Amino acid sequence: MCSWKGKNISIIWSLEGLKTFSYLEELILDNNLLGNDLLLPRLPHLHTLTLNKNQITELESLLDHLAEVVPSLQYLSLLGNVACPNELVCKEKDEDDYQRYRYFVLHKLKNLKFLDTRQVTRKEREEALVRGAFMKVVKPKDAKASSDAASISPEMSYTPLPSGSRDLTNHRGILGKCRYIYYGKHSEGNRFIRDDQL
Repeated sequence: MCSWKGKNISIIWSLEGLKTFSYLEELILDNNLLGNDLLLPRLPHLHTLTLNKNQITELESLLDHLAEVVPSLQYLSLLGNVACPNELVCKEKDEDDYQRYRYFVLHKLKNLKFLDTRQVTRKEREEALVRGAFMKVVKPKDAKASSDAASISPEMSYTPLPSGSRDLTNHRGILGKCRYIYYGKHSEGNRFIRDDQL
């Protein structure tokens, strides 16, 4: 238990003692430190689960686990987690990202009636059946490998110059003149201007 501004706040890291409540129907676990290691016991009667504002980043493993242990789940909310691409939480995400997320969740959890703040529509359910499996967000498996590729030494970095001109101590400059006249006949901007407007 933590104290914040004189108030006692419970923060949950583990759900170990939950297995004794097998007839649980609603479970609200908002604003905790639950992450990708979240393991719920089998709760066959659970129909409402909210995991808003936790530390969940891996969506597919969570959905596979939920499909296995909470078969009666009808309402799920994951807002405020990295796994839920909500444009209110992350500026890089937009409504299309969120809709793809919904299709993927509905593909995995076919009994849902509500996801986050919206009711599941018939059209969404049909789209999830057809394309939901392809809406999975794929992340690079090894972030270290991609950062290693970005930190290549300056000697090995790409340059458009010929190999003979890469030596900084043996530089030869070239001076030349070029005559180029722009007529503008291939310009996209000129196609909207009529002769009487010039």
